[in-house]
Amino acid sequence: MKLLLIGLALLALAGCSEKDLRQAIEIIDSSVEEAPLTRSEVVAALKDSLSRGISKGALIASSKNGYYGNPELRIPFPAEVSEVDRALRKIGLGKEVDRFVRQLNRSAELAAAKARPIFIKSISAMTIRDAFDILNGEADAATRYLMRTTGDELRAQFRPIVSDKLGETSATRYYGDIVKRYNQLPFVSKVDPDLESYATDKAIEGLFLLIAEEEANIRANPAARTTQLLRRVFGSLD
Repeated sequence: MKLLLIGLALLALAGCSEKDLRQAIEIIDSSVEEAPLTRSEVVAALKDSLSRGISKGALIASSKNGYYGNPELRIPFPAEVSEVDRALRKIGLGKEVDRFVRQLNRSAELAAAKARPIFIKSISAMTIRDAFDILNGEADAATRYLMRTTGDELRAQFRPIVSDKLGETSATRYYGDIVKRYNQLPFVSKVDPDLESYATDKAIEGLFLLIAEEEANIRANPAARTTQLLRRVFGSLD
């Protein structure tokens, strides 16, 4: 009977939803004691691990001040154009610059709320080869997998949100005008005036930072492995 339950649970993993995945893992948890790890168990554990990390990271990032109030995630005025920052402040637009930075971060927080379904789709498509590469890879192997498989779709989803939010402050327009004039000067390194790309990339970068932290926690901290299956799979690396 136990073997039947395990088989049914593992067969369901290939195309299951996150809810189904967790239910299947509970079945496996209750049915498996000390049998050797199977390939399907490794896949299930990694899918569950990534789902948990993503849910936690997306919730943190998408909350108010998820970026703006977090020194590790906060998106600053582009460092390579500090001259633009100073120029805006010299003409009395300091408050607009501060508001602009706040909007950069608010745009990231709004965009982060759209990330979770994209990540879950990528996790569902994970193969056995992907799972073992992650399990036996570097400390951030799972995060790198998600970067590789979701980057383009995240940018496509994030950029319109970022664009709308940045449009709410006039500092965006001033920034573009000054950067264009700056780029016309001789003997200067050209600056990219595309704030939407900058903010989008920084928003995605911050989200992956949170996911990487959760991945590292599960790998290194047995207490973070909240199911028996996670403990078995990641414990095999200890």
